[in-house]
Amino acid sequence: MAISLSAILLLLILAWIFLRSGGLKFSHALVCMLLGFYLASSSMAATIHDGLAATAKVVAALNP
Repeated sequence: MAISLSAILLLLILAWIFLRSGGLKFSHALVCMLLGFYLASSSMAATIHDGLAATAKVVAALNP
């Protein structure tokens, strides 16, 4: 749960930056949000979650 909350927070910050800089229109952000909701309810949700969890595990294992 902590990984998904971190990913959501990161994506929200990036979307806010893009909206503020003019690189992302509100309509584009709305379409991306709707796509996320549809993906979350699809059969691909488990695969996306596993991929994000594996990526987080790899990043956590890196030693700076």
